[in-house]
Amino acid sequence: MNTRNLLNSRAPIQRPPAHNIAMFLFGALLCAAGVAVTYWAFVRTTTGQLADETAWREAEVAAPAAQLPVLAFLDELPMLSVFIAGAVMLIVTIRRRRLAPAVIALSTFAAANITSQLLKRLFLDRPDRGVATLDFNSLPSGHTTLAASAAAVVFLLASPRWRPAVAAVGGSYAVLAGAATFVNLWHRPADVVASFLVVGAWTLIGGLVMMRTAPDWNYWPPGGRRRGGVQIFAAVCWIPGLLALLMSVGTYVYAISGTTILGSSGTLQLYFWSGLGLIVGVGYVLSALACALFSMQAGDPAR
Repeated sequence: MNTRNLLNSRAPIQRPPAHNIAMFLFGALLCAAGVAVTYWAFVRTTTGQLADETAWREAEVAAPAAQLPVLAFLDELPMLSVFIAGAVMLIVTIRRRRLAPAVIALSTFAAANITSQLLKRLFLDRPDRGVATLDFNSLPSGHTTLAASAAAVVFLLASPRWRPAVAAVGGSYAVLAGAATFVNLWHRPADVVASFLVVGAWTLIGGLVMMRTAPDWNYWPPGGRRRGGVQIFAAVCWIPGLLALLMSVGTYVYAISGTTILGSSGTLQLYFWSGLGLIVGVGYVLSALACALFSMQAGDPAR
């Protein structure tokens, strides 16, 4: 048998799920570093405190009509998030007749929420930098962590062909929850951004464990079917995410350029829009990255 026949006789190479462990670990470290940078920039510095606090105060003027319905949504958010996560775990456990994936998803959910509460209450403080503000730390946002981690549970338990759609829908749910806490004056923009990053770090760790311990349903269907939606749903997240970040940076630069007076930007409410853009941008960009990474790291039986 010559070399060509020998190569042709070999079985197709299977690429296992989570074949590049370093990408998951590196991504989790980047998210953790993002939490640290967000805390330092917006809580430990005068400039950050001033920007965050001004955005929070302008929210009261910028969106007063939205606060009553948003308040009703926020009141139901913890129970709604727990219900979503629990229902999906129960359905998946019964359908697949396996308990381990649900345990991993539940552990990810619990780890993200416990981390947020420990950071907020025990490890992070809010120093006095001469900015008139609340004297206690509120970073990360507990409500946003609940919503984002519930979306992460659904994302982790979804099969590769459904994960891109779940990333877009779940990311939108998390962004809506984060924006609601800001608009209704429950949290500053940085609190919400830190929550997204906490959940992102634990989602990557949970996803790595999930793909390695339950590889049988973390493969793409043979022949590459159902992969066309990855680019579509990634674009659904990338486009609003990048545009929102561009708006956030642009409005902030315009606000500090001297064209407006800090704290009295008239009807423009520049700091509010910058903060809202930061929330939307970070939330959707993280969703797009999760969509891309988990799709790329799903098993490929055709290779």
